[in-house]
Amino acid sequence: MNKKIIILNGSPHKQGNTSKLTASFRKGAEVSGNTVTEFHLDSMNINGCKGCFCGGKDFEFPCVQNDDMNKIYPIYREADVVVLASPLYYWNLSGQLRTAFDRLFAVAECNPDYSNPKKDAVLLMAAEGDEFDDVLLYYKNLMKHLDWTDLGYVLAGGVMMPNDIEGHKELEEAYKLGLSI
Repeated sequence: MNKKIIILNGSPHKQGNTSKLTASFRKGAEVSGNTVTEFHLDSMNINGCKGCFCGGKDFEFPCVQNDDMNKIYPIYREADVVVLASPLYYWNLSGQLRTAFDRLFAVAECNPDYSNPKKDAVLLMAAEGDEFDDVLLYYKNLMKHLDWTDLGYVLAGGVMMPNDIEGHKELEEAYKLGLSI
């Protein structure tokens, strides 16, 4: 299959439950022959979008801000699949992930009609509770508006403390989802 996959990991915990999900997904995806690049957004210097509509003038560095998004842009452009990985914070994606994702608009600004590159997507989430309805609504609407294809999602509830996810079926689900790509 040999697809290029980018994981945008919005968890502040590099060894936390969300990262355990991405590790399982990654293992499956790599077994299938795919190339996977993961970014731990919390450890990167990424500013919020300024809403200036001044991006898109430089294909290599599409945003006018000069920060660690410049490491993400080339991998994102080449990716076939974008994995959004996040803990559930206030019934939505983490701020780290939302901030980075907003900044991807600069890539769309490279197109005269502001169209986003066509991608497939996956959602991986871990949460203390199990109320994912709001974030699923957001994710499904995001897929519709971007005209992206949802390849699936794994939602692991009941995992508050690091390593709580050990032994949960969602790790195997994430592996199988990665394997299916």
